[in-house]
Amino acid sequence: MISDAITKTGASTQFQVFPLKLHAALLPQLSTMLYSIIVSLGWGASALASPWSLVPRDKNPLYRNASACVDDRVEDLLSRMSLEDKVGQMFQQMLRIGENYTVDQGSPGNWNSTKAMVLDKRMKHFNLVGTVDDARRGAEWYNQVQKMAVEDGLGIPITLSSDPRHGFGLTVGASLAPGIFSQWPETLGLAALRDPVLVRTFANIVREEYVSVGIRAALHPQVDIATEPRWARVYGTWGEDAHLTAELITEYIKGLQRDEIGPRSVTTVTKHFPGGGAAQGGEDSHFTEGQNATYPGNNLEYHLISFKAAFKAGARQIMPYYSRPVGTDFNSVGFSFNKEIVTNLLKDELGFKGIVVTDWGLVTDGKLGKFPWPARAWGVQDATEGERATMIIEAGCDQFGGEERPELVVDLVKSGRISEKRIDESVRKLLKEKFLLGLFENPYVDPDEAERIAGNAYFRNLGEETQRRAYTLLSNKDDVLPLKLASGSKVFCEGFNTTKLEARGYKLAENPEEADFALLRLKPPYDPRNGTIVGAFGQRTGTLEYFPEEKKRQAAIYAAVPTVAEIFVDRPIAIPEVVEQTRAVLASFGSSDDAFLDVVFGDAAPEGKLPFDMLRSDEAALEQMEDVPFDTRDPVFKFGHGLRYKSACEASKGHSCQ
Repeated sequence: MISDAITKTGASTQFQVFPLKLHAALLPQLSTMLYSIIVSLGWGASALASPWSLVPRDKNPLYRNASACVDDRVEDLLSRMSLEDKVGQMFQQMLRIGENYTVDQGSPGNWNSTKAMVLDKRMKHFNLVGTVDDARRGAEWYNQVQKMAVEDGLGIPITLSSDPRHGFGLTVGASLAPGIFSQWPETLGLAALRDPVLVRTFANIVREEYVSVGIRAALHPQVDIATEPRWARVYGTWGEDAHLTAELITEYIKGLQRDEIGPRSVTTVTKHFPGGGAAQGGEDSHFTEGQNATYPGNNLEYHLISFKAAFKAGARQIMPYYSRPVGTDFNSVGFSFNKEIVTNLLKDELGFKGIVVTDWGLVTDGKLGKFPWPARAWGVQDATEGERATMIIEAGCDQFGGEERPELVVDLVKSGRISEKRIDESVRKLLKEKFLLGLFENPYVDPDEAERIAGNAYFRNLGEETQRRAYTLLSNKDDVLPLKLASGSKVFCEGFNTTKLEARGYKLAENPEEADFALLRLKPPYDPRNGTIVGAFGQRTGTLEYFPEEKKRQAAIYAAVPTVAEIFVDRPIAIPEVVEQTRAVLASFGSSDDAFLDVVFGDAAPEGKLPFDMLRSDEAALEQMEDVPFDTRDPVFKFGHGLRYKSACEASKGHSCQ
C-alpha cells in the first residue's frame, strides 16, 4: 500500500497520487507509469532517488543558457542535483565499447554495464578502453552513450577521457593501441628531438583526433622525471632532465587545451604528482613491492620543476601517484591519501586550483585476470573502504579514478562523516569543466568529421616522419650506416617483417653463417616475472641487462656476421656488449618496420639525442640514488649523445654531428 501522497505544486497545477491497494504483480507497471508522468511534467528523473521530496525542473533552467556566466550556470545546476547526482560526478571508471560498437552490457561479477554506470550510479566521467579502429563507428558509439546521459534526468553529458593512444611502443596498462589514430614515437622520442614546435604540432593533432571521436580529457602528459632508470614507467616520461621536460610539456599542454579551454579543447590530467620517478629500487607502485617513493638525495624539489611548468602552462587537472613518501617529513601514506601532499603542497604552496583525480583503484580490492589485485592503498591497507574514501576526500582529491562506488560516498555523507558542502566543492569544479568544454551545448560528435580527421593521411605522414627522425644513432663503426649492400646480398634478420626487406632486392639468410650482413630489431632487456601480477600487467621492469643466455645467443650472431642492431629503448638499458660487438646500434623510441629500414638504408636519417644517461650495468643502477639525475657511474652514453650520418654531417657545413 502506498500510504503517502506525492504532491507537486506549480504555477497552475497540483498532482497527487492517492493511497491505493495494489497487487504485488502490478508494482512494475505502476513504477513505469509513475516515471512517465514525472518526466512528462518536466521533473528530473534523478528525483526518483528521493521520491518523497520531488523538486520541479524548469523547462528553461539557467544552466541551459549558454550566454549566462559559467559560474552562475554551475551554481544553478548544483542546486538542482540530488546527492546521488553530485557524488556520481566524483567517480571515473573505464568504459568499454561493446561488440560491433554497441553500448556495452557489462559482465556479471566482472564489470558493470554502461547503462548501470550512467543511469543507476549517475556517473558522468569515463576512461575509454579498447581500440578505436573505425572512426565513424567510434563516433557513433560515443553518440549512443552520450544520448543515454543527456536524455536522462538533468541531462548532464559525459566526459570521455583516454590514456595515450598515439605511441608506437604500446605498454599494457599505461597506453593503448593507436587503432585509427596517427602513430608517433613515444614521448621519449619527442624528447630526443628537443623540438618544442614539433611537440605543439603533435599535441594539436592528438587534440583534433581525440575531439573528432568524443574524447575530451587526456590522462596525460606524464611529466615524471626519469631519475630512477629501472622504473617501468620511464618510457612514458620525457627523460631525465627536468628542464627539458618543462620546456616540452608546456607546448604539449597548450596544444591539447589551446590557449583558452573551449569546445575544441582537450583538458589535460598531468601526472603523477609529486613525481613517480623516485621509485624505491625501481619498483612500480602499481604493485605491493613498489609502494614507496624515496629521496636519498633530498631532491624532491627537482621533481616539482615539471609540475610548476605545467601549472604555468594552464594544466587543469592533476593526478597524484600511488606511492607513499618514505624517509621524508611527509606522512608516509599514498599521495592521494596524503593531505600534506595534496592540500598543503599542491594547493597551498604551489597554488594549484584545478581538479585532482586519483590514480586508479585506491579503494576497492579487485583482480587482474587470475591474480588478486588489492587496492593501492599504500600505508592505509588496514583501513576500511569507507575510511579510505574519507581520507582521499579529506586530503583534497576531487575524483576517484578507476572506481564505481558512489553509494559508498553517499553513505559517508548521510552518516555525517563527510559534509555535503565538501562534496559541492569538488562537484563545482567537475561541472565547470564540462561547461567550459562546451559539452552542454554540443554533446555529440559528427561521424563524417571523425572519418575525415582521425588518422588522415597528413597526420599519419607526420607521425611516420617523426618516427624516423627520432631514431638515435648510438654507434656507427667505420660509418657503416647508412648501409650500402649490393642487390641480392643475403641478410639474416630478426624482429621485423622480412618481406619488406625482400621488396628492396635482398635475399634472406636462414642462419648468420651464410649471411653477408645481419639486421636485428631487438626487444629491450627486462625481467618478465612470469606467473606474477607484475608480469600479467606487462611491465618491463627489473634488470637493465640482457640475461646471460641472451647475451651468449646474440654474441654468436655478432661473431658470425657484421650486424646492425636496433633496440626499442624504453628505459636507460645497459648494453655495452652490444655496442662493442656490433657494427652499429640504433635506439628506437617506437617505430615501424618501414621506418627502421628507411633509416638503415639512408632513405631517412636519425636526428635523436638521448633523453637520459644509458647505464653500464645493473650494478651501476644499484649505486645511483632514485631521486637524483645524472648520477650513474661511468655511463656508456651520456644524456644528449646521438651521432649523425656522415652525409648529414657534410650537409650541415661543419655544424656538430653529435
